[in-house]
Amino acid sequence: MVVTKEIEFGGKKFSIETGKLARQANGAVMVRYADTMILVSAVASEEAKEDQGFFPLQVEYRERTSAAGKFPGGYIKREGRPSEKEILSARLIDRPIRPLFPENFKNETQIIAMVYSHDGENDADVLGMVGASAALCISNIPFDGPMASVRVGRINGELIINPTFSQLKESDLEILVAGTDDSIMMVEGEASEISEQELLTVLKFAHDAVKKIVQLQVELINEVGKSKMALPENKIDESLMNDVLELASSKFREIVYSILTKEERSAKNKELSTSVKEALAEKYPEQEKVIGEVLHDLEKELMRKRILEDGIRLDGRNTKQIRPITIELGVLPRTHGSALFTRGETQSLTSLTLGSKNDEQTVDGLTEEYSKKFMLHYNFPPFCVGEVGRMTGVGRREIGHGHLAERALKMVLPKDDVFPYTSRLISDILESNGSSSMATVCAGSLSLMDGGVPIRKAVAGVAMGLVKENDKFAVLSDILGNEDHLGDMDFKVAGTSDGITAIQMDIKIKGISFEIMEVALQQALAGRVHILGVMNEAIAQAREQLSPYAPRLITMKVETDQIGLIIGPGGKTIQGMQRLFGVDIVIEEDGTVNIASPDKESAQKCKEYIKKMTATPEVGEIYDGVVTKIMDFGAFVEILPGKEGLLHISQIDNKRVNKVTDYFKEGDKVTVKLLKVENGKFSLSRKELLNDNKHETHSDANTTINPE
Repeated sequence: MVVTKEIEFGGKKFSIETGKLARQANGAVMVRYADTMILVSAVASEEAKEDQGFFPLQVEYRERTSAAGKFPGGYIKREGRPSEKEILSARLIDRPIRPLFPENFKNETQIIAMVYSHDGENDADVLGMVGASAALCISNIPFDGPMASVRVGRINGELIINPTFSQLKESDLEILVAGTDDSIMMVEGEASEISEQELLTVLKFAHDAVKKIVQLQVELINEVGKSKMALPENKIDESLMNDVLELASSKFREIVYSILTKEERSAKNKELSTSVKEALAEKYPEQEKVIGEVLHDLEKELMRKRILEDGIRLDGRNTKQIRPITIELGVLPRTHGSALFTRGETQSLTSLTLGSKNDEQTVDGLTEEYSKKFMLHYNFPPFCVGEVGRMTGVGRREIGHGHLAERALKMVLPKDDVFPYTSRLISDILESNGSSSMATVCAGSLSLMDGGVPIRKAVAGVAMGLVKENDKFAVLSDILGNEDHLGDMDFKVAGTSDGITAIQMDIKIKGISFEIMEVALQQALAGRVHILGVMNEAIAQAREQLSPYAPRLITMKVETDQIGLIIGPGGKTIQGMQRLFGVDIVIEEDGTVNIASPDKESAQKCKEYIKKMTATPEVGEIYDGVVTKIMDFGAFVEILPGKEGLLHISQIDNKRVNKVTDYFKEGDKVTVKLLKVENGKFSLSRKELLNDNKHETHSDANTTINPE
């Protein structure tokens, strides 16, 4: 039976259909908004693997270029590994649905979202999030939904639900919000320095729209929803629990209430866990895993209790304190800028590389191909948490963290006409104990300033945590790794002294209230201001000079009909200039010419050459030229790059000239006057200058390009 539910958003139909496609999946829906369509399926194994200690949820998002009537770029005309956009979209789907699965559900589960139609204006990622919820809700897979998601833009102060790509270009914010009927589950986005109160207004506006899509799913569930599969009992033997608590409670309390480093705490936890398991091994054989779970829950309970009752955290801070910060600038001598930012036991070493137009990243996908002038790449090597791991490439988490930091910093970058460079930041996390992505934001801002990039303001980020039991809660500033793991929220806020530029919130409970959101935002503001103060003491504004190792860029404008002249037949002219001056030249469609060189003087010489090449010769003007060809009737002289005129034998001297070769040979420099232009041909004279007695017979001539 095919069932379709639909509502209207912004004059466009939003629909969810099931029963026609992918009918062997546990649940599947086709979500459509305007002419963008995405099929989302949910499948789970019938049983969990024995001793499965975690929930194996896999989310995949794929875009077929055929959905937009395109062929894949490159030589291989078939989609390969997922793009960065696909990975980020998969993470967006994963994050709000994961907390809505029951804790004791461990069956392998897979969500696959596939874009089958794309209208070029409406992004499918937000539809995939709704589709994942709907597919799970109508299936027999245990899931505490429904959940829904919307994207919000703002143009001229007016908030818009699910703005198109063209509208987002005009918008001063892009915030994606996921939630249930009564609370917010996830927030992700960027903004042009909006205030905390403005953000709350955006979230409330988004939540009103979320409720409508949730209700649409409720109607679908009531009509086609299946009975949920039975969940296994997660009951721990009471005597085992009592024995563990008797052995471990007081010792664990001592560890939790001690001020220890991450390494010291980990060692003591491991020591206690080993001793308890050994003591109970004979009485409870093959229960080592269960004992570990009880110990984990005990640590969690003690940590949370101390925070809620005493306001004291694992490292002795109160809920609002930021860990000590140290900053070093210019630590890498041959990069174009660098900064080492250390906050507590989290450390980012970030380097800046500046490049030319040729270094821009080309991005291809369902939408029109475009270029990126700013990139931030985040790396999380295993040694930063004291572990051994395989270095197999960039993981989804690294892509997600880098994307968030890039969003935070791009809002303060200078415009192209002020700073035409392509910029790349690389953040290597050398030590991690809480919010390395926000350390990357800070280190990235410092690195840009150290490299002389004239960013408008410094940007800092801070991660907020949450401990909530019933109606009692505590928001934690600058969370530790353990507080993230044992807490209920990871809420990252980045921005300047004047407002928020990027935000990301994930929770482990089934939603949080606007009251908690407001407290978290205000506490994040205080933390951000504190961090910015420390950063400004290290460097308050961008350095005036670029690194001596950074390329020098010069831009100029030419008429579009002169682009072909600069390039030359088969690119010979532009290639010749690049060889002669040691530069890279990139010409844009609008006539903007970008010249890059290791030294400014070479770039300037190239610019002057192009100016002469594109200049229009004027009658009566005097030019320093080069003889390019000798004929019986005169000499051809290049007066400007690519522009030759005839110096007739009668115009060489004020006396009779028998042979041109008596005066010139090819390559000689000569100063001439342009007498006339006829049918595009230039007539030159040297005789008139001699008669005027104003010029010598030799002068500096143009540099001549040899394309070969």
